[in-house]
Parts: sequence; structure tokens; C-alpha cells
Amino acid sequence: MTTLFELKQSVHMIGEQLQKKTSEQVQLISNPASSDEDINRVEGEINSLNKRFDIAKAQLEREEQAVREEHDLNEANGGGYSDLSESARQVKAKAEFYRHVLLPQEFPKPTEEANRILLHALPAGNSTGGDKLLPTTVSKEIISEPFAKNPLRESARMTNIKGLELPRLSYTLDDDDFILDTETAKEMQLKGDTVKFGTNKFKVFAAASDTVIHGSDLDLVNWIENALRSGLAAKEKKDAFTETPKSGLEHMSFYTAGEVKQVGGADVYDAVVNALADLHEDYRDNATIYMRYSDYVSVVKTLSNGTTNFFDTPAEKIWGYPVKFTDAAKYPVIGDFNYFGINYENTTFDTDKDVKKGEYLFVLTAWYDQQRSLNSAFRIAKVGATVPVG
Repeated sequence: MTTLFELKQSVHMIGEQLQKKTSEQVQLISNPASSDEDINRVEGEINSLNKRFDIAKAQLEREEQAVREEHDLNEANGGGYSDLSESARQVKAKAEFYRHVLLPQEFPKPTEEANRILLHALPAGNSTGGDKLLPTTVSKEIISEPFAKNPLRESARMTNIKGLELPRLSYTLDDDDFILDTETAKEMQLKGDTVKFGTNKFKVFAAASDTVIHGSDLDLVNWIENALRSGLAAKEKKDAFTETPKSGLEHMSFYTAGEVKQVGGADVYDAVVNALADLHEDYRDNATIYMRYSDYVSVVKTLSNGTTNFFDTPAEKIWGYPVKFTDAAKYPVIGDFNYFGINYENTTFDTDKDVKKGEYLFVLTAWYDQQRSLNSAFRIAKVGATVPVG
């Protein structure tokens, strides 16, 4: 059975595709050289996506309404958790947790049943804040579940392990000469056989108004958890693609000078082709391309050149490898993302109130790290760059 989270993710992903196709349509209409065939094709794709979006959204709304009605009926009949479905029990338990920590004087402490479902009881007698662990279920769903707003999560190794250390290579032989890629051999010799994940602290603030806190369980849970997920995704993506990383976070960015090899080309298409060719076959076989959608559209326009239509060609067929879009990727990043990991060592929560805005804040503190176990498994495609640049 499809969960509420999966339905929300589906609606979000279809919505993003629809937004991109709408932008493509605007570009085609504004370009006098565009053919009626291309315009009609994109219009058909938009109509299809609109239909899929409406179906997915309606399904999500029906599921959310069913959870609300089930909860309201249960409350009216004075029922407990045993009378609710599994998804409704999860929502009710989370709502008890969030209401208690945001307004402890007004709402009672979560019941034993809620604590059992969340797999963690609230610490008692903690008045200082900042060191209260998130319930296990809440932490897992917020941190470990894939989330569409950070496309890197679709390829990265996501973990939640304290003191995580991983081997740089998934296998070894008793003879080091088995490493045929000279860049990998040099990197292994320089950095050692293992990579250790650090603990970099940051906070995400989810603001909730009185109406949200006193509203339905589902709306409260959705509001807080969507805000937290969005904050985590934005942080991860920014650290991975920034050209000006903060001190101590330089290793997280693909663009930090001297880390990932840059490969050039006359244009984006050539640069990506050259970058793929420059990867050793061990990494090239599992490569994925991360790039801006605007760069991809530019490539498709160039390839079409008024003669062949590439706009209806799946992105994967342009280079023969999976393509994922993110506007954060100023220069395309190509590589085997099995050698890229995101680890959350710990998460705690605290609460506060923004007096000026009249909002209650649920504050998530996370200690995390992003690591490339092998820089040689990646390349950056840069127009006009020589080989190498970084």
C-alpha cells in the first residue's frame, strides 16, 4: 500500500516535471525558429503531466481526508490507537509528541502507546533543552527517507550511524596491483584505505502557529516534517555544490579546487562527453550526471539544430547515462555516486517561541557529514576548461 509520504513525493516530482515543461514551452513560443511540431509536442506533454498531477493530487487528498475522518471518528467515539490504521496511529503519535514539546503546559505528555509507536519516550526533567533525542521513528522518516528536493539523495548512500567509517573501495585483493586506475591508486596511497565521517552541526527551524498546533493531527505533522525535510535537503545540496564552502566544510563540495578533476569541452555536451570518457571504466559503468535543466535544454537545442528533434528524447539517451537535474549544479558533476555518502550521526530537538511573530519553533539540531570516498570516481564538466584544471 502506498504511504502518505510516497504520495506526497509523487505529487512533488510530477509538479517539478510540469514546471520544467512549462518553462520549455515558454522558451519555444518566444523563439521564432521553433516549429509548430515542437510547440504541439510540448503542449501534449504538459497536458499529460497535468492529468497525472491531478490524479496523484486527488489520490493524496483522498488518503489525507481518510486519515482525518478516521481520526475524528475515533476521537468522537473515545477510541484509542487500537481502532486506527497503521498510518493513522503514526500520525496521532507524532501529533501528540509535537504538541507536547511545543506547548508542554497545555498538552499532556504523549501516552505510552504513542511512545511505543515512536520507539522513544520523551526524556523527563530536562529543562535546558538542546540535548533531547528525536524519537526513532520521527528521526528515520525525516532524515533517512529519500526526499525529492535534494536529488543527490536518489544516488547517495544515506546512513544514520555514529562514528561511521567506510572502506574507500568495497573490495580489496592481497596484491595492490589490482587497482588499474592510476588516479585511484594514488588517492588510496595518499588518503589511506578508509574514510571517516565527521560531525558538522547545524540547525533547522520549523515555525508553527497556534492554528497549526491546535488544528488536525495530519496538518500539524505535515507542516513540521515538511519544513524539517526541506531544511535538511537545502543544507545538503548547498554544501555539495557551493563554490565558496565555509571553513571546515570544504571537503563536502564537489567544486572545491583541487578535489574533483575538471574536464573541458567546447560546449556543455562536449564537456560531459569528455568527462565520461575520462572516467575509469569501473566508475563510468555506474555513472550518473547531475546538471542544471537550463544547461540540458541548451544541449538539446544545439543537437536539434533545426533538423532533428531531440526534445522528446529521454535525457538518459543524450549521453547514454542517467541524468538528474538540480539548479545548484553550476557545472555538471559526473561520476559513480556509490562513492558519495551522507551520514547523520545524531539529531536532537529543542523548542522556542518567536514572540514578534507569535510562532512556536521546533528546532532540529543535526550532526552530519558528506564524504566522497574516492574523488577519482567523479569528474566536473566545464566549458572551455583544459584537462585537468582543478
